[in-house]
Amino acid sequence: MTSSSKRKEEVHAVNGGLKQSTWSKAISCKAVWGEKDEFLDVVYWFRQIIAIILGVIWGVAPLKGFLGIAIFCVINAGVLYLYFSSFQQVDEEEYGGTWELTKEGFMTSFALFLVDTFWLFPAILCLNRCFVEAQKIIKKLFSAIEHKL
Repeated sequence: MTSSSKRKEEVHAVNGGLKQSTWSKAISCKAVWGEKDEFLDVVYWFRQIIAIILGVIWGVAPLKGFLGIAIFCVINAGVLYLYFSSFQQVDEEEYGGTWELTKEGFMTSFALFLVDTFWLFPAILCLNRCFVEAQKIIKKLFSAIEHKL
């Protein structure tokens, strides 16, 4: 019997004979993963979610430059490392080692983070300027109305 078929039988037995969805396994502690690619997909998409969240925070904060990028890299890699080593407690060697899991989907999430951050920060500045100008126009209108009355 191959290791893949053994793993599928283990998953089937652990889940009580029921097929568990990928996302319910992703949020379950110490889930049993039927296929290697399934867990790697979860790591990939989890990293993309982290990139969007951090991109919005960095855009609003605003954290810029080398410090912002370095903090993003540390948080992104650190959260994922804690996820697969402490929460899921997977055997890293089965997935190619700690480094392979840590870098899974990193460049895509980094690009998403940069786009998110560099799009959001100027948009917030632009909206702020628009609101300031709108307030000035409204004040002028009200003062003109007061003078006519």
